[in-house]
Amino acid sequence: MARRLLLLLALAAAFAAPAIAGDNYGQQKAAVDARLSTLQAKIAQQHEQEQRLNSQISGLTTQIHGLELRVGDVSSRLQVLQDDLALHQRRLNKLDELFHLQTVRFRSLEHEYRLAVQRLNLRLVNMYKQNQPTAVDIVLAARNFDDVLNQLDYLSAVAKQDKKVAFTVAYAKRQVRSARAQTRKVKQGVAQETRVISARTQQQAILRGELLANRSKLASARSSKSHDLVTTRKQVQDEIDESNALAASSAQLAERIRESEQQAKTASSAESTSTDSGSSEQPAPAAGGGGFIWPVSGPITSPFGMRWGTLHPGIDIGVPSMTPVHAAGSGTVIWCGWMSGYGNLVMIDHHNGLVTLYGHNTRVAVSCNQQVSQGQVVSYSGCTGFCTGPHVHFEVRLHGTAVDPLGYLP
Repeated sequence: MARRLLLLLALAAAFAAPAIAGDNYGQQKAAVDARLSTLQAKIAQQHEQEQRLNSQISGLTTQIHGLELRVGDVSSRLQVLQDDLALHQRRLNKLDELFHLQTVRFRSLEHEYRLAVQRLNLRLVNMYKQNQPTAVDIVLAARNFDDVLNQLDYLSAVAKQDKKVAFTVAYAKRQVRSARAQTRKVKQGVAQETRVISARTQQQAILRGELLANRSKLASARSSKSHDLVTTRKQVQDEIDESNALAASSAQLAERIRESEQQAKTASSAESTSTDSGSSEQPAPAAGGGGFIWPVSGPITSPFGMRWGTLHPGIDIGVPSMTPVHAAGSGTVIWCGWMSGYGNLVMIDHHNGLVTLYGHNTRVAVSCNQQVSQGQVVSYSGCTGFCTGPHVHFEVRLHGTAVDPLGYLP
């Protein structure tokens, strides 16, 4: 910043000398001083804006931290539900597998039972068709009593064996049917629990998504405010640099004004003595009767008066770059070049103590000491010097003091 200030001072000293002409340096110094006050006001406002942005960023950060805590809590609950849901799903899969195996076993036993019954039926039919011998026939055909007993035991054993097989298969089938029904009931219960847990998991996931979206919005807002804060700080620094530059220009103009005023008094005294007609100066026009015209047509983007704690010495008229700027009244050009802060500046002495200033021009269309008429194009608007956008800075000075231009405009 110090190197930049030294550079601005050097530029002001280099360009100040050839740009001044005429005897109205007092108006020029007053213009610079007023601009300096305006800059100080802008700096104060931007400091206030910086504080507001810091406060807003702090508030957003607090909200983000709060949301992060809620997101963490919801995420923990969501993880528990997801784990529970996974366990229920695994259990349901195992129950499905068990039910499938029991179904296969049940169908196998049904088939086995049908075969056992079929075998028993075939045995009975076979016995009927072969005219199976009665107990009397067995006794008569036996060689001895042992043969009788053996034949009877054999027939009894065959009958018992067939019945036992059929009974065992039927019992196993009933057991599997019962187990299968129990498995189906358990599976239905687990499926219901899984559906409930799945619904809760979805709810928590939706809530977590909403919290994350809100956190993202707040983070974006905080980022935007941080960007605005950086921009504001840069603007503050730019205004401070401009203030320093204008302060340096004001000191240079003050010295030149003292010299010019002394020369004007000497010249006026000599002219008065030689012509014996008294002072040639006429009374300065009062506000409202200046007879000036508007230099450009456009909205007032910054009025005359106190702004952010300091005086804004003129009005800013918003127009595009390269808009022709017209002389508010006829007079003599006393400044036609660069002035730090004002950029390309034109100052017109309208005599009787009135001076008008046209600042931030892209280029100047007149030369120093040139006589201009009202409405003549003296420059083209722009954004040179220290400014934030294309506009015309228009001032009216009465005996060097900044006055409200609106009092002299129609």
